[in-house]
Amino acid sequence: MRHSKIEAFENIVNAFEAFPSIGKKSAIRLAYHAVMIDGFGAMKLAHALEAGIRAIGKCEKCHNMSENELCAICSDDYRDKTQLCVVQSAKDILILEESGQFNGIYYVITELSDLDETHLFNAVNGVQEVIFAFSPSIANDTMILYIEDKLKNFTIKFTKIAQGVPTGVELENIDLLSLSRALEARVLI
Repeated sequence: MRHSKIEAFENIVNAFEAFPSIGKKSAIRLAYHAVMIDGFGAMKLAHALEAGIRAIGKCEKCHNMSENELCAICSDDYRDKTQLCVVQSAKDILILEESGQFNGIYYVITELSDLDETHLFNAVNGVQEVIFAFSPSIANDTMILYIEDKLKNFTIKFTKIAQGVPTGVELENIDLLSLSRALEARVLI
């Protein structure tokens, strides 16, 4: 006997499954919960997602997530503007902020092909130290060397977080203690 599929349910499962780290079983569990257990919670989630997608964009200065032209970090006069931490995603900023170990400003560079040199030069204006908070990899080391070369005419000290961060592991998957220690023990490049 063949089970008939419910197209609307399958669409929800496929939508959940499109998210990182959600496999088929988890997607089915989430879809079932949304449809059969907590429809109100699911609608609340749907509305929050819709509102967030409409309201959240990129900070003009650092490319962090923001609801305004400048993010809360770039707008904060109490941040140390002499330290710039370069990360690969706005998600990394959330993680570093949770560690409580860094009070400087940030700059997001996802890929070298997206790098606007003029924008980067403006971002490092007044900065004395650039800290690279990348997970160790050959591609990331290449990106660091490229950025250092582009900034060679600036009087800036370059450091990177210490090797307490395992190779190939994203910042979001590192415990806060290891991340805090890696940031504290950053090394000159």
